[in-house]
Amino acid sequence: MSTAALSIQNVSHKFGRVEALKDVSLSVPRGGFTALLGVNGAGKTTLFSLITRLYNNSSGRIEVAGHDLRLAPGAALARLGVVFQSRALDADLTVAQNLSYHAALHGIGRAQARIRAVEVMTQVGLADRLDARVSALSGGQQRRAEIARALIHRPEILLLDEATVGLDVKSRAEVVELTRALTRDGVSALWATHIMDEIRPEDGLVILHKGRVLAAGSAGEIAAGADLTQTFLRLTGEET
Repeated sequence: MSTAALSIQNVSHKFGRVEALKDVSLSVPRGGFTALLGVNGAGKTTLFSLITRLYNNSSGRIEVAGHDLRLAPGAALARLGVVFQSRALDADLTVAQNLSYHAALHGIGRAQARIRAVEVMTQVGLADRLDARVSALSGGQQRRAEIARALIHRPEILLLDEATVGLDVKSRAEVVELTRALTRDGVSALWATHIMDEIRPEDGLVILHKGRVLAAGSAGEIAAGADLTQTFLRLTGEET
């Protein structure tokens, strides 16, 4: 089995005649923070939809913690936690109720779900808000609660698709730092973003543009001492 938390090999995907992904390969190491950088339309969400089986991959190979997504989808998906760009919590319910419902989808009983809920809400720094209604939380707190939801079944890797969209600068920084802290505790993360300043030189980085991987490695190596924004513009051909 692959030693990577996530391994994607030669994956392509079309919508009719439109090729959204073209021979995409990337890897997320266990316990690593890897940024998937691309503008809107680059293919980030399509790739996430393939990893989560919203779409079936008809080409290439996707492995989650060594489990082939096509051959063993149950085992692969059980090791994924997902934070989509669109909000996933029911605002009229409490955080605990939301987490309990999500836990049930993973076969976790009510008593164990409550224990897990306390655990994950502590991880995201919101232990005192477990019984609050989601509508009473700030935008940043709601995003952290969604990360808690994604952690409830103890996945090996988190997929986060533009997780800071709509947040203020402070909340955005808190969500990014929370995700980094989780990777230091052993959870791997694939962080899809279009925001350059969410990426540090030591991060893994994959630049996706018009469905193709243009560069992969550490952010520092890819930038090679230059400004990451200018490096991105040069690689994508947008530099003027």
